Amino acid sequence: MKLATLKQGGRDGTLVVVSRDLSRCRAVPAIARTMLAAMDEWDSVEPQLRQVYEALNSGAMEGEAFDQTACHSPLPRTWQWADGSAYINHVELVRKARNAEMPESFYTDPLMYQGGSDSFIGPRDKVIAKEEWGIDFEAEITVVTGDLPMGATPEQAAKAIRLVMLVNDVSLRNLIPAERSKGFGFFQSKPASAFSPVAVTPDELGDVWKDAKVHLPLMVHLNDQLFGKPNAGVDMTFNFGQMVAHVTKTREMCAGSIIGAGTVSNKQGNLWGSSITNGGVGYCCLAEVRTYETIEQGKPATPFMRHGDTVRIEMFDAQGQNIFGTIENQVDTQALA
Repeated sequence: MKLATLKQGGRDGTLVVVSRDLSRCRAVPAIARTMLAAMDEWDSVEPQLRQVYEALNSGAMEGEAFDQTACHSPLPRTWQWADGSAYINHVELVRKARNAEMPESFYTDPLMYQGGSDSFIGPRDKVIAKEEWGIDFEAEITVVTGDLPMGATPEQAAKAIRLVMLVNDVSLRNLIPAERSKGFGFFQSKPASAFSPVAVTPDELGDVWKDAKVHLPLMVHLNDQLFGKPNAGVDMTFNFGQMVAHVTKTREMCAGSIIGAGTVSNKQGNLWGSSITNGGVGYCCLAEVRTYETIEQGKPATPFMRHGDTVRIEMFDAQGQNIFGTIENQVDTQALA
């Protein structure tokens, strides 16, 4: 099943059921007006939403044309957004660039930070930031959970995953060092994220949803040039069951919580073999290619995003169908001038 939120009807938008081919949608106010409302009553509303979904796909229900540009993030705001770093290759590279040792615990205990969940931007909204802040994108996979008790097992956590989404987890790299030096985590360096227009139930992914991972390439274009296509199911040290369970170690988890797996990153050779132009799978953030450049050349050569730059993030099934819709965020530095 596929769901989205249109930018209408208030700050939390209007929930719509979307056809599998992303061509049509149907608002369902009698079932749930918003995605947050659906998350709160998932067990009772999910069968009703699925009936609408099946009717849209079969043609028994016409619906309306689905416009991705009219979408907000599926959850315009929610109770919790926690992002991890399940792709250890990404962490290894970043630490190597600054000559930092990789603690052994990173391979057994997931990294995670608490993001801002009170306000997300839409999948086609602009990223408002200053160039001197070091604007970067991070293409990731995320999940939305149901309620979970404190101390949930990875198996329990995996069963509680309600939806899967993509995200552009915007990072302001030049603000991170000062915040890290305080020893209290990210805050100003992590502005609002943008999630994919469509959220899908795990069963919709078929056999590519396996071991609580999505086994498909995540496609990233920077200014219409292919920048990365690493497989999200490869080199993922911790699966989503483990990531979600990590959050519940000392607290309960509320339905509608979003948990991210961090920047998708596949192990590959040196810079000259890892980029798309040299036959590699490329990258899901600028920091990673800048890290390769620092390791191999002594300093980064690729700039962070500038005014007018655009990142596009998508994922396609084996038939070439766009699964989640398209995230396309352009940088606007002038809005802060």
